[in-house]
Amino acid sequence: MKTTSIKAVRCAIYTRVSTDNGLDQEFNSLDAQYDAASSYIQSQAHAGWTLIRSRYDDGGYSGGSTDRPDLQRLLDDIRDRKIDVIVVYKVDRLTRSLADFAKLVELFDAHGVSFVSVTQQFNTTTSMGRLTLNVLLSFAQFEREVTSERIRDKIAASKRKGIWVGGPLPLGYAMNDGKIAVVEEEADRVRTIFQRYLELGGVHALMRNLSDQKIFTKSKLLATGQTRGGIPFGRGSLCYLLRNRFYIGEVTYKNEILSGEQPAIVERELFEAVQQKLTSQRSHRTIQRNKSDYLLTGLLYDGSGHRMIPTHATKAGIRYRYYVSSPHLYGQSKIALVGSVSRIAATQVEDAVTNALNEHLIAQNEKPRSDPAQRADRNSILEHVARIDVHTDRLILTLKSQHPDGDDESLTIAWEKPPSRKFKEILLPHNKSRADVRPIRTERRTRLVAAIARGRRWLNEVVSGEIKAVEEIAAREKCSVRQVNMTISLAFLAPALVKAAVEGRLPRGIGVERLRDAPAEWTRQFEALGLNPR
Repeated sequence: MKTTSIKAVRCAIYTRVSTDNGLDQEFNSLDAQYDAASSYIQSQAHAGWTLIRSRYDDGGYSGGSTDRPDLQRLLDDIRDRKIDVIVVYKVDRLTRSLADFAKLVELFDAHGVSFVSVTQQFNTTTSMGRLTLNVLLSFAQFEREVTSERIRDKIAASKRKGIWVGGPLPLGYAMNDGKIAVVEEEADRVRTIFQRYLELGGVHALMRNLSDQKIFTKSKLLATGQTRGGIPFGRGSLCYLLRNRFYIGEVTYKNEILSGEQPAIVERELFEAVQQKLTSQRSHRTIQRNKSDYLLTGLLYDGSGHRMIPTHATKAGIRYRYYVSSPHLYGQSKIALVGSVSRIAATQVEDAVTNALNEHLIAQNEKPRSDPAQRADRNSILEHVARIDVHTDRLILTLKSQHPDGDDESLTIAWEKPPSRKFKEILLPHNKSRADVRPIRTERRTRLVAAIARGRRWLNEVVSGEIKAVEEIAAREKCSVRQVNMTISLAFLAPALVKAAVEGRLPRGIGVERLRDAPAEWTRQFEALGLNPR
């Protein structure tokens, strides 16, 4: 009798949760989704359905965007025709955006890939299935937008009533039975800071004084056992504290100042005196900076025509001056085209412009307006220079014409920006550049390194004979035998992967879930993860 062979159908499971909460648990929501989808695939074994080895888990990513590392890896595998069917627990695990879903379905159809939801059993290979999914996603997107509006309205209403709506409380306060309570020891520190500022007359002097007296920022014990905060105050954190109206029993919402539910710990007279002092010092600094600090203010532009704004950073008490492209400075670099040079050291570019301008004036038989060995006069630069465009290999000075009816001329200076601080050498996925990949988050790296250490410790207990069976570890740690075995599997990771995990050089999206079921052979581990070994 002739038998008909069943064609293998390669199935991939995609899972997603919107928050990081609970992902450090041995069995989390991603695992629950994966197990449900895996069981569904097993039920279709008669049709040739087989589960591929790779996992696609996005923990802590919203469904409103497709900018998710494992989703992008899944789409790359679809383009490489490695997948026949995508299985998800619910359709909104893939996306909550109707526009994104339409693009994904178009990609699926182009590569002959079907899409199945375990709990809803949709199949996008049929027109009726696509219609049903479109209707469902329309409601999912509507629900997401309505929920967002409700949350925003609730937060706004709560703030207008002076109700605390969450977030870290400032130094001096803590939550007690759902109410904001004063921590007297911290409150004394806050009052000391306000009083010492008036006595010392400056933020930098206050920083040194607080450091000498061991008065540090608010500390918080994390669930991991680590402590956050408890460090010396910086200038920014001190200014924020001194400006914070929370300490006089008020809250701010947009441009409104409202009465809050928290008790005041600073007298209003003291607070207002500090505000006057801060405002007067700020005005004085602005005048001084405009006088002489930045020679090229208003003249510098990046290669895309954006103005470069003066700014500075302070490290170890030393002030470093920079010019920064305005989209980069204001956090708009993702939506605006920034030039090839977005940040330059002020002294370097000012010296280059001053020297070139003096050489040009000498060549024109004019007397230099500034001594190259001394700080240039900003007025002399403004007299001759209309604009400076900054490129990777040159500076282009647009010079003002010295005749009323003359045209401006340009002066090109050969110039090279020093290399920026070196990026971490992240292990890159296949066909990805450094610009497309972000490093693993600190919290996930901490959990991963701790899990690897735990796996090695448990393996050593078994090998040394200290533990006779993994069941003993499971009983001691109050977890399943499967969880123990998967944790021990982390002890067999390639040294290069372990080193990259410790140094934070793994790409985002690779954590405990991806590594605990890696192949035993080290070279195959990189292949399974889609990484280029270094």
